[in-house]
Amino acid sequence: MNDYLRQLRAAVGTAPLILAGANVVVVDGAGRVLLIERADTLDWGLPGGLMDPGESLEDCARREVFEETGVKVEELELLGVFSGPEFYYKCPNGDEIHNVTAGYIARVPDGVAVSADLDEAFSARFFALDELPAAILPPEVPIIERYRERVGG
Repeated sequence: MNDYLRQLRAAVGTAPLILAGANVVVVDGAGRVLLIERADTLDWGLPGGLMDPGESLEDCARREVFEETGVKVEELELLGVFSGPEFYYKCPNGDEIHNVTAGYIARVPDGVAVSADLDEAFSARFFALDELPAAILPPEVPIIERYRERVGG
């Protein structure tokens, strides 16, 4: 949790907040998608997170991918902006979030080294689109589905 969000939560407790952030569908040369096994929710999800004040969505996306997986991404392709009721999430600690998420696609070469940030994720690895784990963080499912529609998978 970044300092900005800590300050907000100190003021409003677990009340619903509208928060902006980014997720990235990181794709390797074989078309596999990088997911992290999240330590906070125990679900799998896309690398990504909340913006810091003054940060652009693109910089947020790049920072979060690097922090969570050790992978540096440069070129980002906008997949879409995602918001609405299906992007509401109640965190395990009771915090309520209405996500407004910029979804991006980033391509990396096969064999890129991946290392999970053990504070945020138990593991990070690539999955074929037809072999994704069942337990994916609910607000990220529509982002993955949009990517799947885009590539025809």
